[in-house]
Formats: sequence, structure tokens, C-alpha cells
Amino acid sequence: MKKKQKVSGSTIEMPDLSEHQIQCAVVDYCALKGIPVFAIPNGGDRHVAVAVKLKKEGVKSGVPDLFVPIVNSKYGGLFIEMKKPKGKLSDVQKFWLNLLENQGYRVKVCYGVDEAIRWIDDYCGIA
Repeated sequence: MKKKQKVSGSTIEMPDLSEHQIQCAVVDYCALKGIPVFAIPNGGDRHVAVAVKLKKEGVKSGVPDLFVPIVNSKYGGLFIEMKKPKGKLSDVQKFWLNLLENQGYRVKVCYGVDEAIRWIDDYCGIA
């Protein structure tokens, strides 16, 4: 469903962003702020030969999308699973989020750009 937003007194429809577009916006924000972040390419459509090669290299389904490799006083880093608004976690994603949290990492599921930025800023101590 497209969101409606008031702009200069007019109501316009805002396009729905894909999970890819949301994640790119978050990565761009981190680059602007100097926050180290990297993507974990564990999903998406791939040629069968590429998928087999990546599986042999250790790519695992369900691992969160982004990692902020900053240790703070409580956690060894921040893993973020990006979702579109109303997106749902798979069972394998829930497994990985639980495992990583039990290993001392901060883990968040973020439903959009704004939520991810708020959690990254909070985790990194940016006011």
C-alpha cells in the first residue's frame, strides 16, 4: 500500500520502497555518518551455479542483512535484519537472531529506513 504524504499543501502518494532500496538508504546513511557497516549477501535470486558456490563458501540462509562492527559497553556489534513494513521473519531468521543475541550481539529487526537509522544512532551513541 502506498503511503500518502502532504507536500506543499497537496497530498501525494509515496512509492513503496523495496527491501533493497531500504537497505541501500541505510548503508548510504552510515557512509555519510562514518559508521562502519557491511551487508551479508545471504539472500536473493542467483544462478544455480553461483548459489552452490556460495553455499560451499559458508553463506547461510536467514543470517541478518547488515552488521555494524562496533563494540560498545554491552554488545559485540549490531546485527540488523531489514524488512519492509509488514514484512515477516522466517523461522530460520528467528533462529539466527536468537543465536546471535545469545552470543552477545545486539540484534534488531527494522521495518524501514527511519527505524534502522534510529537503532543505529542509539547503538552508536549518536544523539
